[in-house]
Amino acid sequence: MTPLKASAFRRAWQRLRTVPGLGRDVLALVGLAVVGVTAAVLILSQMNYLPPWSDKTVFDIEFDEAVAVSPGNGQQVRIAGVPVGVITDSQPTDRNTSRVTVAIDRGHPVYDNARAVLRPVNPLNQMYISLDPGSPPGRPLPEGGVVPVTQTSRPIQPEEVLNHLDERSRLALTALLAESDTALASSAKTLPAGLKATQQSLADLRPVMQQLADRREHLRQFVTALSQIATAAGDKDERLTSLVNSTQETLAVIGKRDNELRQTLSELPGLSADLRQAMSSTSTLTTQLNPTLDNLDAAAADLPGALSRLADTTEQVHDTVVAAAPVVAKARPLVDNLRPAVTDLRGTFDGFAPVTRWADNATAQITPWMYDLGAFVYNTSGIFNVSDAQGGLARAQLSLNLQSPTGIETPEDMTTNTYRHAESPIGPYPAPGEGGPR
Repeated sequence: MTPLKASAFRRAWQRLRTVPGLGRDVLALVGLAVVGVTAAVLILSQMNYLPPWSDKTVFDIEFDEAVAVSPGNGQQVRIAGVPVGVITDSQPTDRNTSRVTVAIDRGHPVYDNARAVLRPVNPLNQMYISLDPGSPPGRPLPEGGVVPVTQTSRPIQPEEVLNHLDERSRLALTALLAESDTALASSAKTLPAGLKATQQSLADLRPVMQQLADRREHLRQFVTALSQIATAAGDKDERLTSLVNSTQETLAVIGKRDNELRQTLSELPGLSADLRQAMSSTSTLTTQLNPTLDNLDAAAADLPGALSRLADTTEQVHDTVVAAAPVVAKARPLVDNLRPAVTDLRGTFDGFAPVTRWADNATAQITPWMYDLGAFVYNTSGIFNVSDAQGGLARAQLSLNLQSPTGIETPEDMTTNTYRHAESPIGPYPAPGEGGPR
C-alpha cells in the first residue's frame, strides 16, 4: 500500500470513528449488501443459472412446437433422468418450428442420431428435455449443431385435443368434467356405499359365473368324449358292423309298417285334387287380373299428366284461398251473427216442406201470365199513384196500338195473350196444368 493510499484509509477510518452515526450506517449498508449477494447466489443456484465462465457444450434442438418452454428459468436437460444442463434460449424458425438452445456439461458426448423428448415435470406444465445422446455409428454433434425435428417429440396439450371437437362436444365434455369434479368432491360420502353395492353385486354374480364355468367344463368333456367315440369308431370295424346292423333292423321295422304307409299314400289323391282345384281357381283369378293390370298400366301412363294438371289447379286454389282469406276473416263476424237466424229458419223450412210440393204446379199456372201480371202491377201502381218526383199529379192510362191505323187497340187485341202465342224470352211456356204434383 502506497503512503497516499494509506493516508486516505486512515482519514476514512478516523472519520468513521469521529462522525456520530456514520459507522453504524456504513455497517448497515455492508450487511445489506452481504444479504443481497447471498440471496442472489441462492436464487441463481436454485434456477440452475449458467454463469458466463462455465464450461458447457451448447447446441440446438428443433421441436415442432416448444410447449411451455421458458428459457432462463432453470428448465433442465436430463440424460437418463440425471440433470446435465439447462435450456438457455428458444427461437422460432422460418419453417414454423421452434429451435431450443441447450447447454450441457462437458464429458457427455452427443451424436447426430440423438433423440430429444420435451416432457412435463408436473401438472403445471413445467417442462424439461429428456435427451438420448445417441451413439456410433452416428458422428459427434459439433458445437452449435442442431438435432433435427424428425428426431424430437413433444407432449400433446389437452386444448389441442379439445380443439378437434365441435362446440357441442366441447360443451358436453366440459359439463362431464364439472359433474365428475362435483361427484368426486362428495366421493368420501357416496363412493363407499357404491363400492359396497358393487361388492354385493359381484357376490350375487358368483353362482352364475360358477355355473358358466361348470358348463364350460361339461362342454369340454363332451367334446373329448365325441373325439374318443370317433377315434374308436374309426379304429374298430366291429363297432361299424354293429352300427350297420342297427340300421338294417331299423329299416326292417319300417318295412313292417308298409300297410300304414300305403294307407297314408292312398289319401294323397284327394289332397292332390284339392290342390289342382285351388290352382285352377288361382289361374282364373290371374286371367281376371291381367285386364285390371293393363288398365292400371294405361292409367299410370296418364297419371303424370293428371298430376301435373292437378299441381297447376292446386296452385290456383292456393292463390284463391290466399285472396279469399281477408274476405273470410271479415265474413266471420257476419256468419256468427247469422247463426241464430239460420237456426230459426231451419224450423220454418220444416213447416214449408208440405207446401213446396205444390210449388211446381203453382209455378206452371203463373208462368204463362208473368209478363201480363208484371204489366198489370206496373200499370196499376202508375194509375193509383197520384204523385211523382214533381209532386201530386192526376193520371190516366191510354193504350195505343202502333200497328192499327187508328192507334187504338181493338177488343180482340186486349183479350189476346201475346206472350203465350208469340216467342217468350225465357223459353216456351208449359201447357196449362203441367208441372203440378202427381
